Amino acid sequence: MRSAGKVSSIYQHPTELLQRLIQFDTTNPPGNESECISFINGLLTKAGIETNILSYAPERPNIIARLHGQGKASPLLLYGHVDVVTTENQKWRHPPFEGKATDGFVWGRGALDMKGGVSMMLAAFLRAKAESLKLPGDVILAIVSDEETLGNFGAKYLVENHSDLFDGVRYAIGEFGGFTLYIGKRRFYPIMVAEKQICWMKATVRGLGGHGSIPVRGGAMARLSQLLQQLDKHRLPVHVTPAARLMFKTMASALGGLTGLILSQLTNPVLTNSVLNLLGERGHLFDPLLHNTVSATVLHGVHKINVIPSEVSVELDGRLLPGYHPDDMIAELQQIIGNDVKLEVIRHDLGPAAPDMGLFDTLAGIVREVDPDGIPVPLLLSGTTDGRLFSRLGIQTYGFLPMQLPEDFNFVRTIHAADERIPMEAVDFGANAIYKLLQRFGG
Repeated sequence: MRSAGKVSSIYQHPTELLQRLIQFDTTNPPGNESECISFINGLLTKAGIETNILSYAPERPNIIARLHGQGKASPLLLYGHVDVVTTENQKWRHPPFEGKATDGFVWGRGALDMKGGVSMMLAAFLRAKAESLKLPGDVILAIVSDEETLGNFGAKYLVENHSDLFDGVRYAIGEFGGFTLYIGKRRFYPIMVAEKQICWMKATVRGLGGHGSIPVRGGAMARLSQLLQQLDKHRLPVHVTPAARLMFKTMASALGGLTGLILSQLTNPVLTNSVLNLLGERGHLFDPLLHNTVSATVLHGVHKINVIPSEVSVELDGRLLPGYHPDDMIAELQQIIGNDVKLEVIRHDLGPAAPDMGLFDTLAGIVREVDPDGIPVPLLLSGTTDGRLFSRLGIQTYGFLPMQLPEDFNFVRTIHAADERIPMEAVDFGANAIYKLLQRFGG
């Protein structure tokens, strides 16, 4: 592998940069991102770029760097995280922190989420410095810790304590978006413009308890079982948000014919669920973009095997569509599970109700340039990113990490899974696309 100290050329080899980043075990928790951030800081400072290291805790630092532009456009923010999720209990073909390059892929935890994206951004940023690119406006690079566990040490800390560093920023580039999505014979590039909101909840039920040797019928455990069955069998109501409507309208228009007609009916609330069922695996992907959702994840009861609990609860990973609120979630859930269940909100992270689409055409133009057969579409993300935190500063995030992927490569199912990997060509593809954005983001 090329020496990381050769900063003058490392930006020309973003896959090698990715390999090096993967070799830092930044599994969160605990994170321990400091060595990885220090490595990135070394690359930037050796390139003559001034950096700022900011941290709530020394072992969880964040780095911010800025390239000065011509003042013809508002500053553009590029941000990404270097912490990764666990590899525990997963069987890998190649060690997850080796960063091995083989069979046309770079393998390792974080290859997709999101050290691959960080490598693209860092390569484009260093290239702009090396080539003395005349930037339309300032470009700010923020590489953060702790995204995988809500960002308290990362983006949240920066937004709440160092917001002045982002003064004037209107648009940002982050995860997720730009990967290829094949429908029919067409290749789409979803660009994330909106995301769902965290709305974590706790549902509690009560019933007759007692000694485990004397069975209880119809107690709290039975009611909990009934509750889980109700959640499993019933969707929450259909909601077609502006972002989802634009997404499916664009896809349907590009596809045309019967497929396009069927897809267009997703935005008809009367037919939405029937079409989702018809679409099979693809419908499973689209379903959370058209409903508020909850997933049962954590159970609480007593901790003695000979005690029948009189109260049990389940934590629900709830996700709200843009523009909706926890009261909406509670009302919709009660229509399904009844009013005898106590529902309480554990955490709600508010996000913007509607996207600012002002940079979308520029990003779409870059997609068409780097892949003339590609079709850019706006994406509503079913998950959440640090974008929800930067939105508190009035910053619109676009998920734009362009990756041209093989048709048989399942992007969604590879993230966080064993054998996470990214095609080497996709890393180069993305770095080139982001560099083009740095050339023209004020246009």
